[in-house]
Amino acid sequence: MSLAQWSYVAMLAFCLVGTLPLVPAFRLRVLRQPRRLLLTIALAGTPFLLWDLWATHVGHWWFDERQTLPWRVAGLPPEEIGFFVVIPLVSVLTLEGVRAARRGVRPGAPRRREEAR
Repeated sequence: MSLAQWSYVAMLAFCLVGTLPLVPAFRLRVLRQPRRLLLTIALAGTPFLLWDLWATHVGHWWFDERQTLPWRVAGLPPEEIGFFVVIPLVSVLTLEGVRAARRGVRPGAPRRREEAR
């Protein structure tokens, strides 16, 4: 496999590496609510995944085999399916990080009493 075939995976990893540090930095509780997070990801990603499946099946959309991994799941490269998990996840983490910052939470600052509840 060529380096170009890993570029999509690398982009998804870059998105995760850039946003996962928000969890400890802003003391986000998003990952402590896995059912809620999974429901959010499923509701956000499923319609687009279904559209992607349909679009590739009818030929409106395709994936360059030189730029994606060679494996396919229902005709999609696994990194495309991962996209519909990673992007909603990093969106939620970013949103919650911004909300925390607007509440006055600062990275590395000691936890205030009212936040501990």
